[in-house]
Amino acid sequence: MPIRFYRSTDPYYELTNHSAHPISLDGLTYPTIEHFYQAQKFIGTSYAEEIRAAPNPMLARRMGRSKEHPIRSDWDSVKEEVMLRATLAKFESHADARSSLLATGDEELVEASPHDSYWGSGPGDRGQNRYGQILMQVRAILREQLGE
Repeated sequence: MPIRFYRSTDPYYELTNHSAHPISLDGLTYPTIEHFYQAQKFIGTSYAEEIRAAPNPMLARRMGRSKEHPIRSDWDSVKEEVMLRATLAKFESHADARSSLLATGDEELVEASPHDSYWGSGPGDRGQNRYGQILMQVRAILREQLGE
């Protein structure tokens, strides 16, 4: 039975990229995976720092979708690696989130976003669920690190 997560009231919310688990990458600390991911679209600009400083992940996401700032030209080719790197950093550095992820066993993980057809399950559960797949990849990496 797949484990579905999305809303802050859902079980396994700590698996989301919005949960309050700061990550430190490239010498900077980001409040959430979402902050890091959105900032990476504008790496090397002052706008990336504005996103990092956003008071919550929803605002960081909105800022990252701004059409007023040009997104880096290689974004489509690097976005999954960016998400994998951030997700791994989160679960390597937060024991509570790591325990929760490992406790999912071998179940399929589904980001049950009704809106996002790329990272989530999308409308009608026909999305690609790429974030769920990345979480399962991170789970496998963590197991390997732990010798399981």
